[in-house]
Amino acid sequence: MLNYRHLYYFWLVAKEGGFSRAAHRLDMAIQTISAQVRELEKSLGHQLLKPAGRGVTLTEAGQAAFARAEEIFQIGQMLPQEVRAAATRPVIRLAVGLSDGISKLAAHALLGPVLDTPDLRLTCHEGEFDELLGELALHHLDLVLAGASAPANPNLRLVSDRLASSPVDWHGPAALVRKAAVREFPASLEWLPVLLPTGHSVLRQTLDRWFAELGVRPNVVGEFEDSALMSVFAARGLGVFPISRLGGGDVGLLRGLRLLARSDAVHEEIHAIRNRRGQRHPLVQALVAAARASAYA
Repeated sequence: MLNYRHLYYFWLVAKEGGFSRAAHRLDMAIQTISAQVRELEKSLGHQLLKPAGRGVTLTEAGQAAFARAEEIFQIGQMLPQEVRAAATRPVIRLAVGLSDGISKLAAHALLGPVLDTPDLRLTCHEGEFDELLGELALHHLDLVLAGASAPANPNLRLVSDRLASSPVDWHGPAALVRKAAVREFPASLEWLPVLLPTGHSVLRQTLDRWFAELGVRPNVVGEFEDSALMSVFAARGLGVFPISRLGGGDVGLLRGLRLLARSDAVHEEIHAIRNRRGQRHPLVQALVAAARASAYA
């Protein structure tokens, strides 16, 4: 383990340009400081300082060590202020897991009712469904938003609620939307460039069943895990894409996207999964209540 006291003495000697000035500043014996710096050099396996006139200068190894020491002790100087701020200013923490198969724009809409909470510290983790449930069971997360409810497992002690079931509409860049008349939808998906969620998502599985029922073979040119990223590529002209109506409000943030067609035949479901601690979390309670009162409940 690195001895940070030794590192501090080395850092101060380098800043002061010599052992005597560092000893005077610390009110310590030169021999004591010199011995501590030698211990640091021994532990790192390299000479850090070399004589230069009446003082010392850094070797190449010393320059690398000094640069890191600067970062370490600058952070250390900030620590008391940050601790005082954390102790005097209450922070409301909310840790949310987002299953990589759900629409992130819809998830943003569901989290919207609590985003204006004063002193909110929001942490969002994206990952695979089973991994997020494990983190939730260990109380590392307060809530998981996913496309399916939690599997029945008494050991996990998780509770699921369906927050939303939102119709899926289709959007695309204006140039492509103008080429396709609404009456041609969904047959137009066979010649329009189409962007879709990746195959592991619940929404993609629902869309594939819908395509099969209609006998439509979409012209897929791209697949994405992240719906927000998919909408960005669509805005750059890559293709048309499906997005739940719940998250469709955020599509307007990207210039150039237009509504291609509304579709009530396909829905995306989003479930809230939480542990016992999450059930008592005031922000989790607030967003679940808001979702239940929405048009997509």
